[in-house]
Amino acid sequence: MNVKKIIKRELNLEAKAIIQASDRIDDSMEKIVDLIYNCKGKIVVTGLGKTGIIGRKIASTLASTGTSSIFLHAAEGIHGDLGIVNNDDVIIAISYSGNSQELVSILPFFKFMKVKIIGFTGNLNSQLSNASDFIVDCSIPENAEPFGLVPTVSTTLCLALGDAIAVSLLEKRNFQIKDLAKFHPGGTIGKKLLLHVSDLMHVGNKIPIITKKCLMDKAIEEMISKNLGCTCVIDEMENLIGFIADGDLKRILLHGNKILTMSAEECMHINPKTIQPDILAVEALTFMEDNKITMLPVVDKFHKPIGLLHMHDLIKAGVVG
Repeated sequence: MNVKKIIKRELNLEAKAIIQASDRIDDSMEKIVDLIYNCKGKIVVTGLGKTGIIGRKIASTLASTGTSSIFLHAAEGIHGDLGIVNNDDVIIAISYSGNSQELVSILPFFKFMKVKIIGFTGNLNSQLSNASDFIVDCSIPENAEPFGLVPTVSTTLCLALGDAIAVSLLEKRNFQIKDLAKFHPGGTIGKKLLLHVSDLMHVGNKIPIITKKCLMDKAIEEMISKNLGCTCVIDEMENLIGFIADGDLKRILLHGNKILTMSAEECMHINPKTIQPDILAVEALTFMEDNKITMLPVVDKFHKPIGLLHMHDLIKAGVVG
């Protein structure tokens, strides 16, 4: 058995199915997205088995990106859970065969409620297809799955189509990162979307600051005492004009200069990169990574240093990762 060959074959099969589905997309998809966008109620995603698991993920993605959505297990639906469906809702029903008994059993109720049905199916001649107002073609090549029975390629395709619809809705709603933050207050995502530079920066007497005329022996004392490996350099108006980091000291020593008798102005890195306190911490992280820096002065609108952000602060807060 060649495991490497098998895995490559499976990945290629799934990728090929997605590309083929992409080629089948027509104007009906725009109508589907408009239907969901204009829904006055919620999107009820239903299915069972492996496609039911995919349905849960689609419902979750829709809900987290601004589209009110819930998952209804088809088998639970026929035992009382159909009460969650209202007249203003839209149904997304998922079944590759389109003839799953439990799902087919609840289709008449949806028709009775006069709610629109979007069918995700690979069988365009199925009962689900016949009952649906719109059909998302999830068909895959014959023999693409083990024994033609194990859902692998079909579930991947269904998930990809659901994600594509969710992204379309996200963009149609002009959904912004601040909106995403409202739905993800916890965990790493919440920290990335809710924490600002002002929440993590060192402030007050914890900020290493020296004047441009300060001699480097005093500057190094300031860097050591604040334990951040850097210092801001200000002018007579207390505006930030430079920055000195450990790397600058090494660069000067490498050239044999008598660093202790030099002024901060002679050693500082002029026009350092800075950031505002109201910027999201995750944006500060990206900025630091793009510029290959680990320390960042935080300035106010007058360019006066009011804080210092260190990469370690972002790591400690869980923003990195």
